[in-house]
Amino acid sequence: MKIAIFVSGGGTNLQNIIDEVESGYLQNVEISMVMTDRDCYAIERSLDKDIRTYVLDRKSFSEDAEHNLIDEEIDLIVLAGFLTILSPEFTAKWGSKMINIHPSLLPKFGGKGMYGKKVHKAVLEANESVSGATVHYVTAGVDEGEIITQGTFEIEQGDQVADLQRKVAEVEKVILIEAIKKISES
Repeated sequence: MKIAIFVSGGGTNLQNIIDEVESGYLQNVEISMVMTDRDCYAIERSLDKDIRTYVLDRKSFSEDAEHNLIDEEIDLIVLAGFLTILSPEFTAKWGSKMINIHPSLLPKFGGKGMYGKKVHKAVLEANESVSGATVHYVTAGVDEGEIITQGTFEIEQGDQVADLQRKVAEVEKVILIEAIKKISES
């Protein structure tokens, strides 16, 4: 299964996918390309592994990404910490072949503007006792696609935003790989 990975930040989920492909855990997976919507550390991670990497403008990302995908036989697009909202045309074409990881238990704390620290702050303000992360298919509606898998953890007394970020990162590490593995074996 050939995958393209879209990223916007440090690329920890990208690195995790690279590691699991190299370890042989994701046996049927090849990372064909990485696309990013800004200058970020994820670029270094992908270039270090000689993965074709594109830095695209946020305003024209969907169109430029589509151009880069032409003639590629991509089976799955993985949004791994990707922040740009994709066009309805792009999501209509790729939605059944595109997954996203979100740092909350959807449908709670999802939607436009809900990312990173904003999600964790909202979770704490709502006095939730459990949080986690979700891998879902992508639709034109932000964070509204069919859920593939979720992972949870308990919120402990005194947890702060940074604690939730750390715990979510550990959950994401597991569930994103499991989702990719499940799709690659189906």
